[in-house]
This record gives sequence, structure tokens and C-alpha cells, in this order.
Amino acid sequence: MKYYNLNHKDEKVSFEQASVKGQGKDKGLFFPESVPQFEKSFIENLPEFSNEEIAFRCMKDFAGDEIPEAVLRKICAETIDFDIPLKNISENISVLELFHGPTLAFKDVGARFMSRCLSYFLQNENRKVTVLVATSGDTGGAVANGFYEVPGIEVVILYPKNRVSPVQEKQLTALGKNISALEVNGSFDDCQALVKQAFSDQEVNAQILLTSANSINVARWLPQQIYYLLALKQWKKHHTGAPVICVPSGNFGNICAGILAYHRGLPADHFVAACNINDVVPEYLKTQKMEPRKTVATLSNAMDVGNPSNFVRIMELFHQEFDDLSCMLSGDTVTDAETLNTISEVEEKYGYTLDPHGAVAYRALEDYLAGHPGKKGFILETAHPVKFPEAVEKATGKIISIPGSLANLMEKEKKTVEINPNFEALKDFLLKTI
Repeated sequence: MKYYNLNHKDEKVSFEQASVKGQGKDKGLFFPESVPQFEKSFIENLPEFSNEEIAFRCMKDFAGDEIPEAVLRKICAETIDFDIPLKNISENISVLELFHGPTLAFKDVGARFMSRCLSYFLQNENRKVTVLVATSGDTGGAVANGFYEVPGIEVVILYPKNRVSPVQEKQLTALGKNISALEVNGSFDDCQALVKQAFSDQEVNAQILLTSANSINVARWLPQQIYYLLALKQWKKHHTGAPVICVPSGNFGNICAGILAYHRGLPADHFVAACNINDVVPEYLKTQKMEPRKTVATLSNAMDVGNPSNFVRIMELFHQEFDDLSCMLSGDTVTDAETLNTISEVEEKYGYTLDPHGAVAYRALEDYLAGHPGKKGFILETAHPVKFPEAVEKATGKIISIPGSLANLMEKEKKTVEINPNFEALKDFLLKTI
């Protein structure tokens, strides 16, 4: 499998090169040269396959012969080595819980797959490798956990000051060793812009072997298809027909992976991109005008993105045809007040506790189903409620207890370097510290 640069389609690279480089010339994202189809019998008989076999079949065409089958099977098994259950909330809405991994967030799947691929690809690399990543909350923690103490790899995480939750911040800043956290006086978009600039800076790249772990990286983005298949495996046991799938969306890597799986043969009735008031894509779907804007801080902070990088991949999947895109994808905007109300109502009515991102998705799916009687669907619950205690406790009146797996981490000291959102500050840190 070759991958081409969406900004320069003549630039084509291998899976290894795409994984290690992160992005192409002029900050272009890599995209698979072809979209491999699932075998019809595989999809029809999905409940008969183990989760590990499903994960391997999902990823094998993207890695091709660059990773031996036995190694790829091991990587895939370790990627999903935790529960990913689909549970009913109401008669028409189910929830795919993606928070049972080591950092209690959906990004554990992509980060675990990517870290293991890079470890394989870089095992004979003489230079130290630096994973440079921007995070709006959960990516950083998942990447830190995935690469913690991996020999020969340094991790530098940029996150927006005062815009991540206490648990998220501890997961970013308390590990130490090969994990460095930079606290940026700005927004996630500022962090993401700095990372992209670092990858295009000749001086930095001459001295440091950089790679990215954001969803712009194919090794982070592509494995997210796996849990859509695992959801369908469980869906088919209790439902007929294809589900409406609603995804809380910020940088649009998650929903893009689901749409890619759909183009490969995953049954889906419709996709709903659930956004907070940083709703560039829902507005585009109404007006056909893509107008990136400055982010606004919300309760669902991981979705506070004003210029979603992965939407260009979604457009590529639909061959830039707006009519085809709008038939399969709709968007919804959910305010903080609606988010709190939804958490409260779902807790009271069904006894299920949503985090703010899951609440945005629930509200958006509820709105969509109200206009499409007879349809059913599921949301992606992307993080454990404990990561957002203020919002959840305000909505429910209940204290969210910290899982035992996080107790020791919460007692550790925060270690960060604070920088302003200008590239020279990041460049200085990289060249002097790494």
C-alpha cells in the first residue's frame, strides 16, 4: 500500500514512511492510494470472528508486507487488549464505550497501534526519534502512555494552558522520563500550528528525527476503524439493519476512520458529526463554506478545534463531491447548557453517566432520530466521566470517584515547561533539550 500527499499527489510513500514522517510536503496529510474492501462474508459473519482477528483483517492491507504477519497480529492484539462494549442506553440509542483502556479514552487504540508500529520500524534506527504531538486533552495522555519508557523515543506534548481537565493534565505531565509536556499560552489550534511548523522547519529536521502522533498520522488514524467493526459485531447480535453512528467530533480523525470503514463495506445508515460551538463542519454542511475560526473553550474541551485537520480526508473519501458527502454525513451543534442538561437527563432517566463529549453525541443523535422515526443508532463515548469531574458533578450532583488505576498518578507532581504560542519558543526547546 502506498500513501499520497493530499497537497502534492505526486509525493507517494510507504506505510513506514508515512508513519515515521507524519505528514508530507507543505504539511499535507497522507492518504491511502486505494481503499481496500472488506470481504462480504467477513462483514456478514462478523460475530463469529474474535476481536483480534477482526483487528488484524482491518489493518493488514494498510501495512501490506512492511510488517510481518505475526508481528502485525501481535500489534493488533495489544492495541485492543481491553473491553470495548456496546451497551444500550435507551430503546433507540446505544453507546460504544471506548474508555476502558489505560488512559480512559478512545485514543488509547490509535496510540497503542502507532507506538508499536514505530517501535518495529525504528528498531534499527541509530538516531533518537522525537514524537511531537499537539493535544486538546486525550491524545497527549494516550501517546504518553503508549510511548512511556520506549527505548530511543522522546515524546514532546503541546497542550493549551488551562484548557484540559485535571486528570488529563496529570496524564500529560506526571510521567517524566522520556515524556516532556509544553504548556502553551493559547488554544489547541495554536498547538497544532506549532507542531505542523516544526515538521516543515529545515533546521529542526536536520538535527532531530521528528514524527507525529496526532490523528494526522496514518498509524494513529487508521486503526480507529477497528472499534467500528467491533461495534457492528455487537450490534448484529441484537439489531437488524444498519445503525446511525454519531461521533463527538473535534479534529475529525475519529469520524473519518468510521467513514473510511463505511467506504470499505461497513454497514452504516448515516453518520452524525456532533460538535460543540466550535462547529466549523456543521456550518460547512449547511452553507458549503469552510471557514476556520478561532476556538472557543467549552466543557467538551477535546472538541475545541476551529480548523479540523482531518476533514480534508473525509472530502477525499467522497471525491470532493458535496452532494454525496451531505447524503451520508450531517452535523449538529450542541451548547454547554445543552450538554449539562443532557448529562442530567440521561443520568436521571436511564442511570447512565455520560461525559461531556458523549453528552454532545447523545443530544445530536437524539435530535437526528427525532427527525427520522424508526431508525436506531449508537454514539461513541470517547472518555471516562472522571476526566471531566466539574461538569459531570454539576449536572448529576454526584461525586465521580477516581478509578484505582489513576490514584497513584494523581498524587504525582506536574512537570511542564510553559511557552508562548510562537514557533521560536518551541524550536528553542527542541534544539536545546532533545
